[in-house]
Amino acid sequence: MSATHQSFFAPYEWYHTMRNSQPVFYDEQHATWHAFRYAEVKRVLSEHTTFSSDITQTLELGENKKTSHATLIFTDPPRHRQLRNLISLAFTPRMVAQLEPRIRDITQALIDQMPNEGDIVRDLAVPLPITVIAELLGIPAEKRADFKRWSDSAIATSGPPSYFQQDEIWQTHLRNQEEMQKYLSMLMEERRLTPQNDLISSLVAAEIEGKRLTPTEVLAFCTLLLVAGNETTTHLIGNSVICLAQHPEALVQLRHNPQLLPGAIEEVLRYLSPVKMMARFTKTETQLGGQNIGARQSVIAWISSANRDERQFLEPDRFDIQRTPNRHLAFGHGIHFCLGAPLARLETRIALAALLERFPGQWPLPEKSLEAVDGIIVFGAKRLPFTAQTRSMHV
Repeated sequence: MSATHQSFFAPYEWYHTMRNSQPVFYDEQHATWHAFRYAEVKRVLSEHTTFSSDITQTLELGENKKTSHATLIFTDPPRHRQLRNLISLAFTPRMVAQLEPRIRDITQALIDQMPNEGDIVRDLAVPLPITVIAELLGIPAEKRADFKRWSDSAIATSGPPSYFQQDEIWQTHLRNQEEMQKYLSMLMEERRLTPQNDLISSLVAAEIEGKRLTPTEVLAFCTLLLVAGNETTTHLIGNSVICLAQHPEALVQLRHNPQLLPGAIEEVLRYLSPVKMMARFTKTETQLGGQNIGARQSVIAWISSANRDERQFLEPDRFDIQRTPNRHLAFGHGIHFCLGAPLARLETRIALAALLERFPGQWPLPEKSLEAVDGIIVFGAKRLPFTAQTRSMHV
């Protein structure tokens, strides 16, 4: 690895140190427990009877944050089951599969429009999922730049509040989120009165056992889909390019055998997970990794660290696109396993196949340091410069 990229990958050195020295430790400054090993992270993510996802029961939240936390990833059973069943009616695997031709068209158009001096993140990894999600929701094309700004603000303020400096930048992010919620609320009311063939109309009308989603829950799911369906896919595409640029032998393998693409994507999810962590809150006293944790305590499960745990994965720091088995936790585990995982995988597979065809040479990383995106939840590069004329990535 080039010394110029050490700062970008530095968290993985920290994860390794913590897994082997303090796998479960208490951060007094932020009053938060941290879990780094696979076994403990998997338990925190999946044992909902002990580790609650309902952040609203533990923290003081403003109205805009209450709305964004009303979705299924911040609820526990039985409400979680009801929300997931309702949303599944509108967000089905069949609907995702039907999107494939349109995703191919969007991807091809974006690649055709790439300038000679471009950026993989800016020119493909960002606009592809934004366009797909916007079309899915029924958002007009002219609002997509706003959606990217709103999504960035939501990501920048995600995570335990004690980890953020609530300054003027923070206030700008909050105003952006209020603007997003106001716009989505207006759109929901329009769809209630005049339904269309889009996901917002389906969510507004979805009914199971005589129950519908509340306006707040529809708004929360649209917000979640915008952020999770946009940001995580953007970084999965970008991180895939980084991994293949770092490992040219894998790039050669994929060119000779494109059928290895699904496995390569799973290895990217493990090796450079787009989601670094998720937070939970203890319902009762419990033990985790030999540590006693009281009730109503914040616990951060470090997914990126668990996915490099040497106790779970053979040679975890080796990128292997044919790794089997590959039981990574990048999409979570248990009842909160990501509903959007099939869509993220589909978009990334189509994007990588198009890039492999468009850029048949090697993909060297930029010589300048990669800069990680803001926020403590997602992981990816802000920029990935490339020059199309040479059919290889560089500064």
